[in-house]
Amino acid sequence: MIKDITVEATPRDSRGKNEARRLRMKGTIPAVLYGGGKEAVPVSLSSRQVSQILHSPTGHNTIFQVALGGGSEAAMLVDWQLDPIRGNLLHTDLKRIDLTKSIQVKVPIAIHGDAKGVKQQGGLLEVVTREVDVECLPTDIPEHLVVDVAELELGHAIRVKDLAAGERYRFSGDLDRVLVHVVAMKKEEVKAVAEVVEGEAAAAAPAEPEVIKKGKKEEEGEEKEKEQKGKK
Repeated sequence: MIKDITVEATPRDSRGKNEARRLRMKGTIPAVLYGGGKEAVPVSLSSRQVSQILHSPTGHNTIFQVALGGGSEAAMLVDWQLDPIRGNLLHTDLKRIDLTKSIQVKVPIAIHGDAKGVKQQGGLLEVVTREVDVECLPTDIPEHLVVDVAELELGHAIRVKDLAAGERYRFSGDLDRVLVHVVAMKKEEVKAVAEVVEGEAAAAAPAEPEVIKKGKKEEEGEEKEKEQKGKK
């Protein structure tokens, strides 16, 4: 999906870990721009801009402009590397995009509705595949594909081929791939759910009044006090 975003790219001559570390200290990351029948160009990009694109609704399918050397060209993120501990961006690859030619992308699915197999049959809804392979023009990339599970029963599944085809895109890859299905819960899962329900019921029940019993010594003390009062 095309967005009105321009990312400034700066050519970089040197490579290596030390250079990459210096770039990250400046708030930029090393990247490579390739494709489109042109040579691959090592560049540096704003880490903040790349993160904003990845976390946007269109994510890695966002097509934006890369400004480089006085000109600009359409591109999209095709690969990126994150720090395994901090989660910071370390590196990314960008691919030049020809807006007149079809491309293959992975489009995320969005689950809609409450499955009949869960509400009425006590099953468990499992999402098996979260992205679908789609072929279309760069201008026609859908933000997501809606998967309606309302009529999905226990033991049944929704596959790629069950989705409604779009006018401007077609599904590619394995059309028999399962997206979601409803399965029977295991004994451990049923037990866990029952325990949660029992716990919630116990928490919601009114507390019984506490009955305080007197000890034997306390009762004997009260009897002695009564006898002394009676003698007076």
